[in-house]
Amino acid sequence: LKALRAALQQQGDTVGWLDASVQMPPEFDERWACVLLDDVQAFDAGQQHAAFNWFVNAQTHQMAVIAAGSLPPADLKLRDDLRTRLGWGTVFALQALSEPERRAVLRQAADTRGIALSDEVMDFMLTRFSRDLGSLMELLDLMDGYALQTQRAITIPLIKTMMDNT
Repeated sequence: LKALRAALQQQGDTVGWLDASVQMPPEFDERWACVLLDDVQAFDAGQQHAAFNWFVNAQTHQMAVIAAGSLPPADLKLRDDLRTRLGWGTVFALQALSEPERRAVLRQAADTRGIALSDEVMDFMLTRFSRDLGSLMELLDLMDGYALQTQRAITIPLIKTMMDNT
């Protein structure tokens, strides 16, 4: 959801964003492109109240609501009215990628950019850095930028130098 929020903001849209870290949720704004509710299982009573109000207003304004939680909506320990509304739309169960799948995604992303990633570099990335795909893709972005800036191929020494300089 954070990537979706960033993509929408990059194109100049504003979004309603609520996660457990937002202690004072803003009032609903009909100019939002959509409503994003992240980690709904961690919402306290005030956040649940705000999320429900946003949901009702979003429906009135025919605005998309996209939510993420650790369980299917029916299994979340939330107020009943919010839980049922979260279950109104399509529900997907997302699974973390296995290591071979993460390698394949990284390889494809690198190939798309014209980056040659050796198996050694891939092993280094997967053993020395956070293994979630979002962090790995961010690392690939950083390595690509640093390699272009220094006009060097992506190697383990380049990655170590990059990390020392950041």
